[in-house]
Amino acid sequence: MAKPVLEVEHVSMQFNLSKEKVDNLKEYIIKSLKGQISYNEFWALKDVSFSLNKGDRLGILGMNGAGKSTLLKVIAGVLKATEGKVTARGKIVPLLELGAGFDKQYTGAENIYLYGSVLGYSRSFIDEKYDEIVEFSELGDFINVPIKNYSSGMKARLGFAIATVVEPEILILDEVLAVGDAKFRKKSEAKLQKMFDKGVTVLFVSHSLKQVKRICNKAMILEHGTLKDIGDIGPISEEYRQMLEA
Repeated sequence: MAKPVLEVEHVSMQFNLSKEKVDNLKEYIIKSLKGQISYNEFWALKDVSFSLNKGDRLGILGMNGAGKSTLLKVIAGVLKATEGKVTARGKIVPLLELGAGFDKQYTGAENIYLYGSVLGYSRSFIDEKYDEIVEFSELGDFINVPIKNYSSGMKARLGFAIATVVEPEILILDEVLAVGDAKFRKKSEAKLQKMFDKGVTVLFVSHSLKQVKRICNKAMILEHGTLKDIGDIGPISEEYRQMLEA
């Protein structure tokens, strides 16, 4: 029997929140040296475990502050879990904060290479895919304009075009289908659907239960950082709908 594509084992994530009001770095260093800084421990995730097989598409449901984005960042390797471990078998492509790795002083064209290298693409691979990225982003001549002059939608479109030019084994989506206008959203969903049809494993966070039901075959509910329930999309989405109405 094939091993799971993704295994999340007893993952917990703790943040230290400062209780003090500190106005600047100098004051923080002085107070820190004097031992005057105290912290509240905040556990964004507590003992979360689950596994996914090839082709599973998991919707991650939960209220604001439930730990959804933190979980995705731990799986993507953006954050290191305080406890537990994540085992991924295959390439992960995270579509989290699209364009977060852009340098606003550089042009769109320059950022294709910069962002591509952040995602682990070789220069020769980006050379090969460059025209495809520009065409999908629909930026035209704006590709030679500095990113600082882009709207948030333009940045998101370019980020999406770069991130989805590869075919990953595991795709992580955090609210990315809310980017751009309706026409681009439709085009983005169609591109993702092609990936789904090839058996990519997906973790998907969205505030739209309707969208989660359309895309996913499984779902989980996170509540205050703990895994409340996980299973097939039908019963879990119904359980979540009742939580929203309670």
